[in-house]
Amino acid sequence: MAESGSTIRLLRLADRLRMPAIASAAEALDLPAGSHGLDAGCGIGSHTELLLKTTAPAGRVTGLDAAADHVAIAQESAREKGLSDRAGFRCGTVESHPFEAGSFDWAWSVDCVGLIPGDPVELVRRLAGVVKPGGTVALVFWSSQLLLPGYPFLEARLGGTKAGAAPAKADSPPERHFLRSMGWFSRAGLLEPKARTFLVDLRGPLEEAEKEALASVIQMRWGRPETELSKEDWGLFCRLTDREGPDSIVDREDYFGFFTYSMFWATVPG
Repeated sequence: MAESGSTIRLLRLADRLRMPAIASAAEALDLPAGSHGLDAGCGIGSHTELLLKTTAPAGRVTGLDAAADHVAIAQESAREKGLSDRAGFRCGTVESHPFEAGSFDWAWSVDCVGLIPGDPVELVRRLAGVVKPGGTVALVFWSSQLLLPGYPFLEARLGGTKAGAAPAKADSPPERHFLRSMGWFSRAGLLEPKARTFLVDLRGPLEEAEKEALASVIQMRWGRPETELSKEDWGLFCRLTDREGPDSIVDREDYFGFFTYSMFWATVPG
């Protein structure tokens, strides 16, 4: 199947860098071998396949995503890798899904539940509703980054742009920020909320695939914030992110940067 749109291409590239952090989060959950889980907001299925490895050899994962093209790509990837008997995919949302209460041993969501529109406490309740008593609900979020070494003032100003502060908005109440997730769990009635952060270091010289992936991550994080930067800052940002130019930041042999993912999880009461 031909990939549709630049978003899917960026997701594939970004996964090259993000996967170690996501894998560490999945391992920290210590999901039972042979269990059946829900991957809410599964995207193109990269994390679904990771969860299958975590629950091997007999674990099953059902992916749920609102984008039909994502679901189609995830299904094809699972078929190509011989995983169709353990991975299923459905098109839908957390608010409107086809699953009955207690259908899963656990539910997991990366950069989705808590970032998409809607009351995050209610979304957590909806996830918990399809998990068996004693099961786990986990939310995983990109939580920080330093990706432009040597340019702290530029990076600080980028952090103050709409894209840099996303998914938060200027009028978002503090309680809706994803770092308040443990409070969401408590208000949703889940037990023993926990949190942990996972770090990915990026050290130069980077391989070409890593450079391409890092460039895509920078693009996904900050986009094109031309109207929110000074002319000088915008020009500097363009020079640093121009892969063909002499100042390309990802091509520096002494490059060092990092980003983090944070996971929040809790137990569904009996």
